[in-house]
Amino acid sequence: MSRIALVTGAARGIGATTALRLADDGNDIAVLDLTVEACEQTVADVEARGRKAVAVAADVSNPEAAARAVAEVTDRLGTPTVLVNNAGLLREGTLRKTSSETWNSVLDVNLAGAFNMAQAVQMGMRAERHGRIVNITSTGALGATGLSAYSAAKSGLHGLTKSLAIELGRFGITVNAVAPGLTLTTMIDEMSGRTGEGVDAMTQDALKSIPVGRLGTPDDIAHAISFFTDPRSDFVSGQILYVTGGPKC
Repeated sequence: MSRIALVTGAARGIGATTALRLADDGNDIAVLDLTVEACEQTVADVEARGRKAVAVAADVSNPEAAARAVAEVTDRLGTPTVLVNNAGLLREGTLRKTSSETWNSVLDVNLAGAFNMAQAVQMGMRAERHGRIVNITSTGALGATGLSAYSAAKSGLHGLTKSLAIELGRFGITVNAVAPGLTLTTMIDEMSGRTGEGVDAMTQDALKSIPVGRLGTPDDIAHAISFFTDPRSDFVSGQILYVTGGPKC
């Protein structure tokens, strides 16, 4: 029987690459993002690998939408026993300039969204006596100027990961997190556009603190996620894996 993996924020970047990697690992894939149309290319790429795939639209920050999305996946593919909480929102701003709306939206997507999705999948995983939840956090959890909301959300995700690992372990469910450093995705372009710092300058600054001498790629992150979803990681839970080209904690 095929495993069903649900990947949020899977229309592009790390999410799309992860969906393809998990398809190569033998999973059928539920591709979740804000619109069905955004998911279509990832679905086509998964199907080209010989796996089933469905596109599901949901705002993960809404608990009712998250529950409906999981119900739809279960109806169309089967019970998801792998959840990758990749959906995220990054907004820069110092304490003085960060509005309450920005604060709430960043925490709602990055932290509440992961909670909502985990809550929605956990009953199905309990029934199967098997589950893998992987939360995508960030080195931003360690703190940075202008990232108070994002850092708070991602460090909160670390605590959520460890708490859920303790709570759900007896049901055969492991919960882990992958924390990427600066990774070559369109988010770099978007960030540089908002901050006014050029992509080249941002990249060169980042390289100074990366011992292996390069930025991460979506494939680097997807490989780490794959490990946490593999049956061979059955005794690994509650861990935060930094995929950064060097130590971060």
